[in-house]
Amino acid sequence: MSRNESLYSARQNYYVYAVDRDFGPFFLKFCSYFPFNAKLCLNGHEYAKRQLAQKGIAFEALDNGIRKCTNPKRLQAICDGLSAAKIDALLRKWLRLLPHPFTGADRKAGYRYDISILQAEFSTTQVLDRPLHGRLFFEQVIRENLDLGRPEQIERIFNRKIPRHARARFRTRVVTQDVTPSLNVYYKNARIKQYHKENRALRTETTINNTYDFGIGKRLHNLAKLRAIGFAANQRLIEVERLSHDCILSEDTLQAINRPVTAGRQRASGLRFADPGAQALLQALILFRQLAQGFRAADLRQHLAALSGRDPAAITPGAVTYQLRRLRLHGLIERTPNSFRYCVTDLGWRVALFFTRTYNRLLRPGLAAALPALPALRAIATPLRTALDRLTEKIDAMISQAQLAAQNLTHLRQASFVKQG
Repeated sequence: MSRNESLYSARQNYYVYAVDRDFGPFFLKFCSYFPFNAKLCLNGHEYAKRQLAQKGIAFEALDNGIRKCTNPKRLQAICDGLSAAKIDALLRKWLRLLPHPFTGADRKAGYRYDISILQAEFSTTQVLDRPLHGRLFFEQVIRENLDLGRPEQIERIFNRKIPRHARARFRTRVVTQDVTPSLNVYYKNARIKQYHKENRALRTETTINNTYDFGIGKRLHNLAKLRAIGFAANQRLIEVERLSHDCILSEDTLQAINRPVTAGRQRASGLRFADPGAQALLQALILFRQLAQGFRAADLRQHLAALSGRDPAAITPGAVTYQLRRLRLHGLIERTPNSFRYCVTDLGWRVALFFTRTYNRLLRPGLAAALPALPALRAIATPLRTALDRLTEKIDAMISQAQLAAQNLTHLRQASFVKQG
């Protein structure tokens, strides 16, 4: 045996993978050389699943978590009950069952394993009741919170005073694994990671790799203090995060306006964004918002006729009544009690202003700048059209190269057949 081989054999590690009745799967790693260090790795979510199963509480598992539980309060009590004493008891139980480097004589002499915390992870999982909107929500969170790694934000998240000239590295990273992005915020050796888990939940987890970063010792009895720090950091991160607008609620509002609506026996069509008739109605609402006394059906008829270039007499009372019902069922207007007047709601004014300004100032001119230039506009080069023209040229070049390669291959095959003949 060579010297390198002897060193390798002397430094072997022995892994023991086991399943405990109360903790579920875990593993122990023993070093074969002095001082015979060992590592215990367990998962609190597996502990919670085992306890729920033993107590007969129905639940639906999430990868490394719980998606649904019939008794959430009991589940939270189980999670809170995972203490340092229970973890220590797990180790002592399996050290009695497994062979390990300390012999009976060593234990009688006072040599025994004691647990210190090498790494602790504390996670908060918020399961979404509408998973389809979860990815949209989380991507908006990432865009709005790229500055979370700054010292002033770290002070709020970890509740610690950062010296002005601190040498610690502060950073925020967005890491994409496959198609799932994650937001990572760092403080010394600790990290908070937030990601959209299994398209079902928002997972926020604080990982502490050095307890001394928080002025706490490494012994297992400090677990309760670290737990308080970890979960408080999760909660503060969620509180610090901001959104310029609630993208989930705005998505619901957008879809509700564009789709047909039914209230009792009354039904009205949706106000489709690019429909000229819907745009005319919304532009009328902007004008009526300024009227303190509200507006009447005759006022709506006059404005619809002016906006659509029609004679007011050509618009029947029934058509106007339908448009009023359409706006009312969508919540954009409401009728003044004991009168035939209507007023524009706050929602109606905001929707009308946003829809019309977006359509007239962004969509129409933007589309004109993006589409192939008309003969009258070819002399006007816009940045958007120029960029799209270049992209089209690149794509056409790739298509031409692919066709050329196929033609060359055909010529080679024909030459080969001729040669064989």
